[in-house]
Amino acid sequence: MLEFLQPEGWAKPIGYANGVAATGRTIFVGGQIGWNGQCQFETDDFVGQVRQTLENVVAVLKEGGAEPHHITSMTWYFTDKKEYTENLRGIGQAYRDVIGRHFPAMAAVQVVALVEDRAKIEIQATAVVSD
Repeated sequence: MLEFLQPEGWAKPIGYANGVAATGRTIFVGGQIGWNGQCQFETDDFVGQVRQTLENVVAVLKEGGAEPHHITSMTWYFTDKKEYTENLRGIGQAYRDVIGRHFPAMAAVQVVALVEDRAKIEIQATAVVSD
């Protein structure tokens, strides 16, 4: 069971939750990047890599018996804040296409680099499947 936590009087967040309480089996998704299942990049387009990264997160969740609506938190790491902010519309569309209208607790962080040189985004996620 998931309960979204919104302190009284706080402005409603857009595209994420301030907090999530959950009970059940926890699935931890290690950092996924924008390459396919054979570790090959199909695009250097930022939004394209976001979409592939989200699809990779969903594939790992599925392997653990979870679905996108079980996600309780996500951390997004990207190498270029400007590229991220300039592509918010496309990122939002990719997110809704892959994850749906489920908005868990999230953090977004610009980093100097990711381990894979062509990677522009890495996403780590936690999900809880109710008992």
